[in-house]
Amino acid sequence: MDNRSVKTTCPYCGVGCGVVATTTAEGHVTITGDSEHPANFGRLCSKGAALAETLSLDGRLLQPQVNGKKSDWDSALDAVARGFKKVIDQHGPDAVAFYVSGQLLTEDYYVANKLMKGFIGSANIDTNSRLCMSSAVAAYKRALGTDTMPCSYDDLDRAKLIVITGSNVAWCHPVIYQRIVRVKANNPDLRVVVIDPRKTASCDIADLHLPLKPGSDAVLFNGLLNYLAEVEEGDEEFISRATEGADETLAEAKRTAPSIDSVAEQCQLDSDVLEQFYKLYARTERVITLFSQGINQSTSGTDKANAIINCHLYSGRIGRRGMGPFSITGQPNAMGGREVGGMATQLAAHMALENSEHRALVQQFWGAPVIADKQGLQAVELFRAIERGAIKAVWIMATNPVVSMPDADRVKRALQGCELVVISDVVEQGDSVDLAHIKLPAQAWGERSGTVTNSERRISRQRPFLSPPAGAKPDWWIVDQVARRLYPQSWSGYTAPHEIFTEHAQLTGHKNSGSRALDISGLIGQYGMGAEQYEQLRPIQWPVTAQNSHGTRRMFGDGRFFTQSGRAKLIPITPRAPDIKDDASYPFILNSGRVRDQWHTMTRSGKSVRLSSHSAEPYVDIHPDDAQSHGLQTGMLVSLKSPEGGVVVRAKISEAQRPGTLFVPMHWNDQFASNGRINRTIAARCDPLSGQPEFKQSGVNIGPFKAEWYGILLSRRQLQKQLKQGLSSYWSRSRGAGLWRYQLAGDSAVESWSLSARALLCADEDDVGWIEYFDQATKQYRAARMVDGKLESCLYIGPDQHLPEYEWLESLFAKEALNSEERIALLSGKPAVPVEDIGPVICACHGVGRKQIRDLIEKGQVTTVEEIGEALKAGTNCASCVPELRALLRS
Repeated sequence: MDNRSVKTTCPYCGVGCGVVATTTAEGHVTITGDSEHPANFGRLCSKGAALAETLSLDGRLLQPQVNGKKSDWDSALDAVARGFKKVIDQHGPDAVAFYVSGQLLTEDYYVANKLMKGFIGSANIDTNSRLCMSSAVAAYKRALGTDTMPCSYDDLDRAKLIVITGSNVAWCHPVIYQRIVRVKANNPDLRVVVIDPRKTASCDIADLHLPLKPGSDAVLFNGLLNYLAEVEEGDEEFISRATEGADETLAEAKRTAPSIDSVAEQCQLDSDVLEQFYKLYARTERVITLFSQGINQSTSGTDKANAIINCHLYSGRIGRRGMGPFSITGQPNAMGGREVGGMATQLAAHMALENSEHRALVQQFWGAPVIADKQGLQAVELFRAIERGAIKAVWIMATNPVVSMPDADRVKRALQGCELVVISDVVEQGDSVDLAHIKLPAQAWGERSGTVTNSERRISRQRPFLSPPAGAKPDWWIVDQVARRLYPQSWSGYTAPHEIFTEHAQLTGHKNSGSRALDISGLIGQYGMGAEQYEQLRPIQWPVTAQNSHGTRRMFGDGRFFTQSGRAKLIPITPRAPDIKDDASYPFILNSGRVRDQWHTMTRSGKSVRLSSHSAEPYVDIHPDDAQSHGLQTGMLVSLKSPEGGVVVRAKISEAQRPGTLFVPMHWNDQFASNGRINRTIAARCDPLSGQPEFKQSGVNIGPFKAEWYGILLSRRQLQKQLKQGLSSYWSRSRGAGLWRYQLAGDSAVESWSLSARALLCADEDDVGWIEYFDQATKQYRAARMVDGKLESCLYIGPDQHLPEYEWLESLFAKEALNSEERIALLSGKPAVPVEDIGPVICACHGVGRKQIRDLIEKGQVTTVEEIGEALKAGTNCASCVPELRALLRS
């Protein structure tokens, strides 16, 4: 059989990159970028490039489970339907809820939303997109009258100024960042401004970096608006013809940000640098403002986004090439989920729950017995309702709220006390899945079929290229089967995803006539879309109508908006300080976010060896002055605490961090670290307009974690269950080549390392190949387990962090058998033959380490990024590591 190639889309961020999956006759899969997809033109980031490493079935949920016992599909589906029906009959429709995900396909989302709002009759369906995009949604709707992103990626190619605010786009949306890098290289006139409290990798190409005080974004953009008015850079014709609210908005900007000096003081910025930015914006017509979670994830996120949009509306920088306020979406289908109404505050097809005509229209179209007539509970309040017993049954789909929600331990307690928890997922074990009464095995990326919509409104197909394992089902099918059981007389059901997409597209055009921006009825024609047409669907941006069958690159070029008046609204913004208690016990501002090579809660990306190399364990970035004053050093384990909870992570000293602030990645969970769930420290405070939680401003304290011993453990088996039994008070794990790597530490002495090590690595087995060494004077202990002469696991313990390097130990695991010299080296902790220590991995694509690069730099053999690439290949694939390469050259 010849190789088979399938075009699909990446399952990670909202860039929506096209990929080509090629499968050989032997089942081997390679992933490359799709050169024809307009989102990425063949380019992939490190995560996308490593997708083939994440397709294994290890850890997969492959059979339904009910109350901890394996079940068949019919019995499990009957149990779900029976449980939900019981609660609805006894307590009403608002006693049940769905919590869904931007990882779902649009078709999955559509069926879940239809069941909840049109048949159960409640709007208690919300999504993890509430955690990342809802403030941008609320801001766009306030200003433009619609949840519609105005721009396209090709506007980045035409811009003269790109303002990046609230986003480390170099790490969180690397393909977009590299696009900007290429545009800047080809267009010397392009200027880039980064607005961020941290000096992130995105600053590598910045002409200006504004390290503003955390939370002061609205002041900065109010000041920009005021400056534009003072220098008469408002587009008076556009303002008078296409907007309203300018006078009131300007008055509030003048009151709250009256001068450059005032703004500089409030934002703790250098006034000269601030003035440079204001002048650059005022004098440049083609301006794109890219914004993301640093703006959205705030108790005033909607206001911050509207402060940005105000500047674009006042200056007329919207609806034309190379300009506009551009929200970069976090998840692959956050936008598709909103299109079908997968949030508690929406109907389907961008129609409004509070609009009685819209409710009647959707109910009639669906043939639904009821329709939800009020907004449902948003994410934070939804889980609080579970905690207090108001919601008695919840169905969680494709997300991990015990890790991703704020006040995560409270979410965990809520689910532990819930009457019925149903979870559809791909993993058998996980922080949330472990709490389910009923587990339903869903198909994973590479197995399922449907559509997603990226940040620029582009709909693309996700196509299957793998045969799904027996037992795993599409999410839409699972929901449909439960709906058939709950409503056998009225639910019509579906047999394939193209039927769902056709219905969704028809609804977007139903009685629309241009009254709603979302309209994709032009994709399906008069008689709907057949399976073959659906299979051939090419990437296209909505709206797509019969009159505009090729899609729409950018919106609002005609100056017409979707507000009641048809004019865009400038919104007066009164900046609000972050909602943090002034408590000297918690003096640091904690900011959580993503790292370059991991994704969400690591269910997928944690399977990849190379993605686990760049950041192998949870850590905290802290400024050198703060580290010194608190007695902290790089590599030390530290404890972070807030009133909500605490974590233990590794310290990284970084001058890129603003004094008084800390940064911790949000990815690590109880499957990958003993105490790394950072969201357990974050209070559940929300924006009152969007319901989006604040993840960027939490009060915490920090101090050393007092360890009696440190250790590293390499094993072909997963051993975290054994570690949880009490040997170590700290552990984290990451993927190695054919093995797992563990970092360990303990806060109490171990009475007998020999007994403890054998219990950990050998359990109750007596007949094992076992070698060990203990130096009482230096408190160094080493042990290894051999199976048929092959190294199966090894453990190194010492009084401090100076332990053997991973690289040479991993090379021993690759050998079929160890000779006597290698066994001696294993116990001595030093290789018999010197092995190159490459240091922490910088380039995940080619496995190039920091020490390799520094050696060449110090020897004078490389002086540019290009020369590093020629010598080591670092930076020549996805280029995500290029900012770090430049930083090494500078240092």
